[in-house]
Amino acid sequence: MKPAVMRKTAQVTAVMLIISILLPVLAFAATSGFVTDPKPVYKNGRVTGSVYSDVYADVYSQVYFYSPDGSQVSTTQAVYSSVYNGVYTYTFDRDAIGSGYPYLRMKFEPLMNGAVYASVYETVYRTPTDSGNGGSGGGGGGGGGWSASESISVNSDGSVNADQLDKSLNQYDEVTLTLSGDAALLPAKALKNYTGNTKKLLKIKNSNGQYNLPLSVLKLDDLAGKVSTTVDDLIVKVSIAKASQSISDSVYAAAQALGGSVASNIIDFNIVGLGKDNKTAALDLGNNYLSRILPTNKSVDASKATAILYNETTKKLSFVPAIFSSSDATIKRNGSSVYAVIEMNKSFTDISGHWAEGYIKLLANKLVVDGATDTLFQPERGITRAEFAALVVRSLGLDTSSTSTSFKDVSSSDWFAGVVGAAVNAKIIDGYEDNTFKPNNQINREELAAMVVRALNYAGAAPAANGTSSLAKFKDANSIVWAKNEIAVAVDAGIIDGMTNDTIGPRQTATRAQSATMLKRLLVKANFINE
Repeated sequence: MKPAVMRKTAQVTAVMLIISILLPVLAFAATSGFVTDPKPVYKNGRVTGSVYSDVYADVYSQVYFYSPDGSQVSTTQAVYSSVYNGVYTYTFDRDAIGSGYPYLRMKFEPLMNGAVYASVYETVYRTPTDSGNGGSGGGGGGGGGWSASESISVNSDGSVNADQLDKSLNQYDEVTLTLSGDAALLPAKALKNYTGNTKKLLKIKNSNGQYNLPLSVLKLDDLAGKVSTTVDDLIVKVSIAKASQSISDSVYAAAQALGGSVASNIIDFNIVGLGKDNKTAALDLGNNYLSRILPTNKSVDASKATAILYNETTKKLSFVPAIFSSSDATIKRNGSSVYAVIEMNKSFTDISGHWAEGYIKLLANKLVVDGATDTLFQPERGITRAEFAALVVRSLGLDTSSTSTSFKDVSSSDWFAGVVGAAVNAKIIDGYEDNTFKPNNQINREELAAMVVRALNYAGAAPAANGTSSLAKFKDANSIVWAKNEIAVAVDAGIIDGMTNDTIGPRQTATRAQSATMLKRLLVKANFINE
């Protein structure tokens, strides 16, 4: 765009024709925006460009500039340039912003009679040949553009250069981002071409831990819609930050109340989308369990240690799937939260010498099973459908905040409403034909085996089905009512044993000890705990 209307008739006509091509619909709608042909330019710390509006904006109308983390870094006046067909064009020019950002978010707010008429946004990326080497933008130095790298260093502001990230992912299946701060701000435009490739993985790490992000789990269109922006303007923020002091104090207190001790830092692992006006939305991971690595403060015993999730609302701790090494825990979950590692040494007076003693102690230390009292487990007592649903939901680390179900015998005020809702959403449990769940009925071995196999399906760890031939050795297999396939899978996978060498006992009620045994085998099969 020219800075002013030319005096010569031919030049005026040319300018008007260009504007009519660039902005063909503006005369028919109340709109404002950034002129994108030519696009705004960010080079050597200076941003120049043009904006338009269908109202004559006050002289104090501004263009605002924001860093990738959402902080306002500068502002400048939009200066009137020309008008055609009721559309007013303004230019802006802001120097001395600095070259330390891979891109800037811009906002134009035309004023009419002192009031904001509209707020419109645009992203301007730093010219790759920019001579400034502010260093942010992920491994940046100046000059010569960006090259592909398996490892990108990210400065404390979190900004990652879209061009470098795109080139790196194009060349390498795994790219590591090493953070100086607590977060990485990933331009979605650099990720969108790789979300269909299950091999593409970002490893994002700092001194607090590491987040492994498979690009195939990203639903960028959905996330952009939630934050009112486009994929090209969407930022995916991945943060690995120490929890606040108040949260840390609450975790220590909760661990102590359980008789445990904290064995790691308390870290908030989070992924959100950033959009217009810094609007945020959580990334929906479905049933994709992402791995995050949390260093431990010491070597821990995997049978006594557990990774925990801290619930800020209830201030309680709950089990999270994790595999332990000598120096860290690889935590697996399909959601974001505050995590830590604690150690427990729980036992019960009535399980000494019991065939399931080891399983019960292990899962009690993992916060998966509870005692009937502080000192008694009652291993041979029966277990209800609601109680076992709660154990399966805990084993998978599912969110139980929703208490809405369609079962007419499950009220939102029932203690099990949240776990039943979570289990239904994960397709782990079914109701009866009369639309009841019968939560207080004793669960039988057929129902228990079916729930466990469905839980394995949800975790993406279901073993291949080999038909029902493995049931032939059980003389009571014909008493299996509806779950022959599930029981066969459970037998093949070593999840369920026969009651004797030739009986499976599908209609017998299950005990708390049998439930703990199946849950332990489920967790090992899903690679959610150490063997």
